[in-house]
Amino acid sequence: MEYTGSQYIGEYVDGRMEGEAEYLLPTETKYVGEMKDGMFHGQGTLYFPNGSRYDAIWEKGLAVKGTYTFSDGLQYDAEHWHYCDGYDRRFYTEICYGLKPAGISQVTNMDPPRKIPEGCYDCGDGFYDPVTRIIKDYRNRFLRNADDDEHEWIIKTCRKGWDEIVGHRPKL
Repeated sequence: MEYTGSQYIGEYVDGRMEGEAEYLLPTETKYVGEMKDGMFHGQGTLYFPNGSRYDAIWEKGLAVKGTYTFSDGLQYDAEHWHYCDGYDRRFYTEICYGLKPAGISQVTNMDPPRKIPEGCYDCGDGFYDPVTRIIKDYRNRFLRNADDDEHEWIIKTCRKGWDEIVGHRPKL
């Protein structure tokens, strides 16, 4: 634990984590559930710092069946996913609470949206700085370094922290 920065609260059997437990990762993600032979095993839930959660059945450290619930209560359903698809582009909060009046746009599920630092992108779980290629969570804590594929995806698809003029530019 001292090497990984993790914390374990629970029982040990033959020196291994076993039984009902809590396991706190250095990212502040917390697992609450059953452990066996030092691994997630049985019923357990991962609680993420952004308020979302993953309830699952685990076998030898791998999730074999589970449900992901976003922080706003929306549950992910791989077979019947109708949120923000090609037919209905509304955000979940718009589905729950209705659309804004004409002329007032909602650009994220969170309204008002987060203020993105200048030069950065909002990549969904934090802010990305393309100069350093570091993603930090919304409380400015390190999450990860972006590889080339993630960097390209963020640059192409995520909301920027600055305005750009697109289309026609009038002559001055």
